[in-house]
Amino acid sequence: MSNTTSSPSPVAIVTGASRGIGAAIAQRLAADGHAVVVNYAGNAVEAQKVVDAIVSNGGRAIAVQANVADAGAARLLFDAATEAFGSVDVLVNNAGAMANELPHLADTSDETFDRLFDINVKGSFLAMREAAKRLRHGGRIINFSTSVIGLALPGYAVYAATKSAIETMTHILAKELRGRNITVNAVAPGPTATALFLNGKTPEQVERLAKMAPLERLGQPEDIAAIVGVLAGPQGAWVNGQTVRVNGGIV
Repeated sequence: MSNTTSSPSPVAIVTGASRGIGAAIAQRLAADGHAVVVNYAGNAVEAQKVVDAIVSNGGRAIAVQANVADAGAARLLFDAATEAFGSVDVLVNNAGAMANELPHLADTSDETFDRLFDINVKGSFLAMREAAKRLRHGGRIINFSTSVIGLALPGYAVYAATKSAIETMTHILAKELRGRNITVNAVAPGPTATALFLNGKTPEQVERLAKMAPLERLGQPEDIAAIVGVLAGPQGAWVNGQTVRVNGGIV
């Protein structure tokens, strides 16, 4: 069972943290000394596995279900973090969705467009808005973009558009939080070996994308978590308003 008393250690909320990159980030931040709120949308079993892994290694964590695309749920997520650990210092806006079949723009349905913007843009916006009001002085907001923006691959038009919106909000929010010593940055992974990335792709597509980077492999969730760890910690204090591409040199 996690220890949920307030302490001077920093407190991090990681959205979409039940698996993949989010789970790796939650465990990395816990290893770095953060108390972690493992947010999930529906998979309570996987979220609890992440919490158990953190606690078994001596860390502190709780799992909190919340649909980040709902304003009330976003508030309750921050309420739960504050109730458990006393404050919030770090928001990692990792929750996201991608179209399963990667349709060209002309073949993209209204439903797909609405779903991607609802989760990727509105969800991140709501969490950012809450964090802007509630993070302690010296906090960190870390959003998620994508290196697909630079690659401009066919089939990714709407997904990349959602992440372009995230980059714009990241840069502007960093300026709006002047005087509070809060940094706001975005991380833009390249192809990374997660269920979100692999879903709907043939082995040939995966192999082709893996070979595009000069390092000739897919990224691993731990590669992305390592950069988030830097941005969330004291070493990242002078990085602000930036989008950091973490993609093995693919673009």
